[in-house]
Amino acid sequence: MNVKAISRNVGLALLVSALFMFISMGVSIFNDMDSAMVPLAISGIITFIVGIFPFIFVRQITAISLKDGFMTMVLAWVLSFVFGMLPYVLWGGEFSLINAWYESVSGYTTTGGTILTDIESLPKGLVFWRSSTHFIGGLGIVVFLLLIMPKTGAARLKLTNIEISSLAKQGYHDRPMKAVTIMFVVYIGLIVLETICLTLAGMSFFDAVNHSFSTVATGGFSTRNSSIAYYDSVTIDIIIIIFMMLSSLNFGVLFASFVSRSLKPLNNPVTKFFLGTFVILSLITSLDLIFSGTYTNWGRAFLDGTFQVSSQISTTGFAIADNNLWPPLACMMLLYGSFQCGCSGSTNGGVKSDRMLIFVKTIGLQMKKTMHPTYVSNVRVGKHWVNEQHVSQVVTFICLYATILLISFFLLLMCGVDVAEAFSGPLTCMSNSGPGMGAIGTMGNYSSLPSMAKFILTIDMLIGRVEIFPLFMVIATAFRKDY
Repeated sequence: MNVKAISRNVGLALLVSALFMFISMGVSIFNDMDSAMVPLAISGIITFIVGIFPFIFVRQITAISLKDGFMTMVLAWVLSFVFGMLPYVLWGGEFSLINAWYESVSGYTTTGGTILTDIESLPKGLVFWRSSTHFIGGLGIVVFLLLIMPKTGAARLKLTNIEISSLAKQGYHDRPMKAVTIMFVVYIGLIVLETICLTLAGMSFFDAVNHSFSTVATGGFSTRNSSIAYYDSVTIDIIIIIFMMLSSLNFGVLFASFVSRSLKPLNNPVTKFFLGTFVILSLITSLDLIFSGTYTNWGRAFLDGTFQVSSQISTTGFAIADNNLWPPLACMMLLYGSFQCGCSGSTNGGVKSDRMLIFVKTIGLQMKKTMHPTYVSNVRVGKHWVNEQHVSQVVTFICLYATILLISFFLLLMCGVDVAEAFSGPLTCMSNSGPGMGAIGTMGNYSSLPSMAKFILTIDMLIGRVEIFPLFMVIATAFRKDY
């Protein structure tokens, strides 16, 4: 293992965090030197020193191995979590050690679940830092690394495959570096455009920037205790719905549509499957809200139902309604949305629509083979045939995903967590969507959970963000020399 190369590249990730700590400190200074200025300054200096340290003693590395690439990615995430919690710990308030860890992991993994009961009491510098962790985590720390890592070496390709799933490659048709550049351009473009739209809709510029960071990163941290419901604006609700859905699409497809000035790139099986699922879940949820008697106003039912479905299926986690007041069917639609989520090549977490489409087609194919034993065919997605190895990877991923959820469920029950929270918490944390059911619902938070339960959920967040296999590979590497 090339420790020097790993330390240098992880140092780059820490420098990104240090940069945003200093920017957040600038926000504090601009707001009459609020109480977050000193904690952010100290945290930024510490993170910068640790991040710059490898550059003093380690020379430029031109290439790293695949094993080193996996280790770089996982360490970049974990150490960013650790240093990202420093501003919270130093500021104090509700941020005990475990709470600061939870908030940091939730921010970087763009989960958006929070332990805070009074977000509006935070100084603006710390609020901006929370949103900045979404901004950094949205594209992935590794994407920042890929923008500045050496242009040669198999590790660049492998790390690109981790952060930009191979299922999404059809949307790019380019080299890994080009794919990363496209993601970065689309990401920044969406943030700028949404900030302008939200400001014009009546949101303050500060709130608009923070909510744009959260929306496009599909994170969910808000500047308000009641999330988007605080603004009580249909216009703002619709704007955020649009950008949550755009951020759930393959960024390569969005880029191609913009460059070609055509919607033709969106006419692909994965996008249609995702949008079709969104429409069906929204209709079922909205109609259930009406027919169950929860809502009497059809317009409000469809707006709330559509917003909450788009929030969960995009793994953003914003809220304009309390799902604890909703009937069971509507809640289950939200949880399924959290499980499937958006498209690969976006900032979404979860299983992803690409895998679910292949999984559904695999089930259909197996049913045909059962009824017609002589039937010979492979899974087909649009004009493309999916080889058996790829199908096997998808099925294995979903089985592992479900297994980890089941284990987490039992562990949370052992911690004394109620069934609703124990069932929904691992699902929404591993999918990086945030709100679950019960005390951790759309208008709730994770503050009441036991410390061990919070820690377990942060592990789920990391597993979901790196999509299982990279973390397992690092663990295997640590214990077996043949990996």
